[in-house]
Amino acid sequence: MVACAAICGENRAMRVLVTYGGYSIDHPDAGGTLARAGLSAEMHPRQSDRTPDELSALIGDAVAVIADADPFNADVLERAANLRVIARTGVGLDSIDLEAATHHGVIVTVTPNVNNETVADHTLALILAVLRRVRLEDARVRAGGWRAFEEPLGQIHGRTVGLIGYGAIGRAVARRIEAFGARLLVHDPFVDAAEVELTALDDLLAQSDIVSLHLPLSPETLHVIDADALARMKPGAVLVNTARGPLVDQAALVEALVEGRLGGAGLDVFETEPPAGDAVLALDRIVASPHIGGISDAANLAMSRLATGSVLAALDGRAEGTVVNPDALRNAVWAR
Repeated sequence: MVACAAICGENRAMRVLVTYGGYSIDHPDAGGTLARAGLSAEMHPRQSDRTPDELSALIGDAVAVIADADPFNADVLERAANLRVIARTGVGLDSIDLEAATHHGVIVTVTPNVNNETVADHTLALILAVLRRVRLEDARVRAGGWRAFEEPLGQIHGRTVGLIGYGAIGRAVARRIEAFGARLLVHDPFVDAAEVELTALDDLLAQSDIVSLHLPLSPETLHVIDADALARMKPGAVLVNTARGPLVDQAALVEALVEGRLGGAGLDVFETEPPAGDAVLALDRIVASPHIGGISDAANLAMSRLATGSVLAALDGRAEGTVVNPDALRNAVWAR
């Protein structure tokens, strides 16, 4: 059992804040494991973008957070006096100030390679939903209508698909795209060599019937698809984003769709989440989903198990496995 008397008092279990709504709190390998270790897990799922003040209030005296994409900035980390570990579900680190976490001795971990295939599946689902007009055709049938040949439907086979980003998820999408018999183009500013020929971004945008984004969010990739990039895309092309909302200038995307320059878009992520009331949701050519690309029953349990193990290891003073800032232990007063 993890000892907690030094910071919690003898009669209190250490708090673990859980902001990832898919955490398997009732599974013996996840929430059950925390309970057996003498830890008290509290679920506060992230349903929308939180402010740093809101996050700080939730953290309180917690020693660990099993986290969704919450804003762990320098101020939040400064105020989290007891925090020892942020176990991020997924691999996105754009919401965590790693330098500040390391300075304050807070270990940060991720759960890599457990939902790559899930995101890839969802990417194909959005591509097909846009090309096949699934949302609109479903509404037509429910309203008593039937097929309309004057509204053409698209397909993947024989088309050119451009992937921007070729990490683990991009590669998983590529395998699926090639199985459809499509031509594949790849651009990744962070990859020097790959098993496929890399393409300049301008060439990819100009040639692709479908463009799918699989980059991390960083200052370099913010609005990688802006008004200029949208103008360079092939007329009638489809844009899909299952990565991070701010990769796309959403207002510019709305303009391109309203003007008919693009054929449609499939969006699992948005600049502001949830995007309630945003103009993008009023467009028929948009297929939207609520940032669920990486979620499945299998992926949730795998992420929960990994995050749980990371919390226990960190509280035991071990920076191992999926830790992204091992130097944090050198600054951790609690580990000395």
